[in-house]
Amino acid sequence: MSDHTPQETTATTSDSSCLDSIPKAQSAIQALSSILTSIPPSLASSSNPALSLLHDSETASQISSLLRHPHSGAGDNNLCRWLYDTFQSSDPNLQLVVLRFLPTIAGVYLSRVALRKSLAGFEAVLLALYAHETNCRAGQSIIVNIPDLSHPSLYHESIAPINNNSTDLHLAVISPSLEPHGTVRSTRRARIVGVALELYYSKVSQMPVGSKIDFCEFCAVWAGQDGDMCKGDQVEGNEVVEKERGGKEGRIPLPWELLQPMLRILGHCLLGPTKDKELYDEAFAACRSLYA
Repeated sequence: MSDHTPQETTATTSDSSCLDSIPKAQSAIQALSSILTSIPPSLASSSNPALSLLHDSETASQISSLLRHPHSGAGDNNLCRWLYDTFQSSDPNLQLVVLRFLPTIAGVYLSRVALRKSLAGFEAVLLALYAHETNCRAGQSIIVNIPDLSHPSLYHESIAPINNNSTDLHLAVISPSLEPHGTVRSTRRARIVGVALELYYSKVSQMPVGSKIDFCEFCAVWAGQDGDMCKGDQVEGNEVVEKERGGKEGRIPLPWELLQPMLRILGHCLLGPTKDKELYDEAFAACRSLYA
């Protein structure tokens, strides 16, 4: 019933808070049952319904198919409304369920922007994720302190004169400060989707492998390249995949706001603790496409 449930995944809440979240999860599953063709009865009756929903491959396949439907993403779309309401429940496990489908939401959304179709449903979900991250960060940027190699350390001796002010910090901005946004405009689209991907990356170790594979596939579509600098069977395999995905129609600009979180997620897929050959192959193909 579960697809590639990783060993590192555990319940994200304590036992008491998990019990508190059960009614919310059961209510969400009941609402979802009116949208999907069928839902396994065991989901609502499990000891942790939200976690069971997160890893149920049959339900995930139905949701992904609906999100990829040609007319999905409109403002009156029932599934988008469910995803929005479920994330706004503020239950951590249910929020993971919504994040599980972010690769498909972002992938389909960005690939259809140029078509000028109504995508208000997708945008509502993306704005909810962006607002959540803005609130958690209190609008502040994410920075890291980069070691200064002009100062001696345990592993090397400095040949440059030692700066008397040894407390100087060398800071790098990982993600700039956030401003609240109530709508998605073309000038801020990459930033809003990029922040949503940053949130996904912060939870990526808890995501099912199938979700990560979806992300890798869309990275290759966005890149619009088949990585043909690599010769042999890999190129032929890529050509088959391109045909299955509808060619290079989904190619989009990749500004730094999008590319940075994409590379961090791909890095996890390649080097993370989950050893899954299909995931590794898809991540490697995505990196090859981006490089091309």
